[in-house]
Amino acid sequence: MGYVTGCVMAVPTARKDEFLEHCAACADVLKENGALEIFECWGDEVPDGEVTSFPMAVKCETDETVVFSWILWPSKQACETGMQVMMEHPSLKPEVLPMPFDGQRMIYGGFEVISEIR
Repeated sequence: MGYVTGCVMAVPTARKDEFLEHCAACADVLKENGALEIFECWGDEVPDGEVTSFPMAVKCETDETVVFSWILWPSKQACETGMQVMMEHPSLKPEVLPMPFDGQRMIYGGFEVISEIR
């Protein structure tokens, strides 16, 4: 069924275009190295919670937007290989392509697909 990596982050709203350019550069490398599909989702209706919420989890500030992203891979092994290539790719190094958000507040994880309903 595949494997999914996902993340939630707070991106400065004014840097949306820069974020999309960053994502496009990463997507090219990921697709060349096994990623099947890549989704970048800009928060539209992401309410604050009282106990927990996406905004709370990433410490979203008033001038930021919550972004939910995920990548579909054919397998965990393909994911590990593709992500390793991305992390080492010279064109994606932080000094060449700085992240347009605070990576320390990003939540990231890998998930085995256990059900797929279309």
